[in-house]
Amino acid sequence: MDLFEKIQVSASYIKERISNTPQIGMVLGSGLGGLMDIIKVDKEIPYSDIPFFPVTTVKGHGGSLVTGTLHDKPIVMMTGRFHYYEGYSMEQVTFPIRVMKALGAHTLIISNAAGGMNPAFKIGDFMIIKDHVNLFPEHPLRGPNDERVGVRFPDMSEPYDNQLIQKAQKIAHDEGIDIHTGVYAGLQGPTFETKAEYKMLHTIGCDAVGMSTVPEVIVALHGGMRVFAASVITDMALTDHVERITHEQVLAASEAAAPKFAAFVAQLIAEL
Repeated sequence: MDLFEKIQVSASYIKERISNTPQIGMVLGSGLGGLMDIIKVDKEIPYSDIPFFPVTTVKGHGGSLVTGTLHDKPIVMMTGRFHYYEGYSMEQVTFPIRVMKALGAHTLIISNAAGGMNPAFKIGDFMIIKDHVNLFPEHPLRGPNDERVGVRFPDMSEPYDNQLIQKAQKIAHDEGIDIHTGVYAGLQGPTFETKAEYKMLHTIGCDAVGMSTVPEVIVALHGGMRVFAASVITDMALTDHVERITHEQVLAASEAAAPKFAAFVAQLIAEL
């Protein structure tokens, strides 16, 4: 069974169990499950029940696909994502994004927990991602291309939708939310970066770094979706001062920021 057929099987399974057609797809990063509290849930389907879906193996990530409404907008949301470092292929990591598109979602809102390298940032800040640097060792579009899911050579000149970025910036201004805009570096992980790597990433123009998002964004663009992405800064690694960091610290910082982040994303969705 080829990729297109797998997408159709998964989407058909989900469609039989939900009562609306999602317009917006959402992916929540580590510790950012707070959005679940403000969504009117229609259906929650464990990943393990959905044909061809992987399952999450990382602490802080949920394991189900949720459909429902937020400000009367029909959404489909992943409560936990899959990572390349878990041992999954890029096709598996990004498969849910393709299924979201097949379900009807035309916009993807994606979040992550990230390490900050910009001295203007502090732990708990939000960063709208305006661009990224892809440093993963594998590309999600490598291999034969199926025109039924996307073009061979997708344009990447505006991976993050400028109109959505402007809406988000206005919301942050109106609500008095301290928010930054910057460049995200996507690396394989699962190790946190060395001092030399942090320095290199900041030198080439990156403001934050994480182990997700970039493959999912590439596949969303491949499928013709609009994308908005944001990071919660959970730790800081400045070129002259890099502190030891654990995953538990990342989760604690993202969970502390989650309610405010959820309210911000909900307002963005209300204005779409």
